[in-house]
Amino acid sequence: MACTPLPTPAQAADDSRVDRLLSAVEVVATEPYHPGYDRDCDPGACVSGEPWTDDHDGPFAHNGCTTREDVLLQQMRDIEMRWGSKCRIYDARLTDPYTGRRLTWQDDGYYISIDHIYPLAEAWHGGARAWPQRRRTAFANDVRRGLLAVSAAANDAKEASSPSEWLPPRRRYHCTYARKYLRVAVAWDLPITSADEATLRRPEC
Repeated sequence: MACTPLPTPAQAADDSRVDRLLSAVEVVATEPYHPGYDRDCDPGACVSGEPWTDDHDGPFAHNGCTTREDVLLQQMRDIEMRWGSKCRIYDARLTDPYTGRRLTWQDDGYYISIDHIYPLAEAWHGGARAWPQRRRTAFANDVRRGLLAVSAAANDAKEASSPSEWLPPRRRYHCTYARKYLRVAVAWDLPITSADEATLRRPEC
């Protein structure tokens, strides 16, 4: 008879943090659709601010780098900067947390995207539509909690899905993803659905 392996201390800690975050987040049956969300600033308005703007109220704001550049600089490794620039990377390495794929900036920079862990569209339907513009812009540029450098293929596969609809292909990352998703939801007072709750209570650690 096969035995289920005991969790490592790190896995047990992740489980504990997920449980605590689940006890703090609002759970709703479903998130109804609310019109008006548009990430592409069309027609003529940006409901979440100009994409990757440096003009927001969060960490790394007004430092001369775009939010995309801030995320890459925080999360990539072995970084070499372009001569004379404090923001633009010449070369660096990234292990995509969603797939485990190893990427380099020189070879794969075009295929590296920045994912909103809690999707912007999901946030809009979950209550962000009623926020002031500056708060939505700050949420969209939350470098410390809400954004993750990943492969473009994984980001495209996820789109605006919540955890009940999509989890990273890399199963060993499920606990960490659950914790990150819930951390954003709690910090920004956003709900999760009952289907998301059921999924997040049983990540494959």
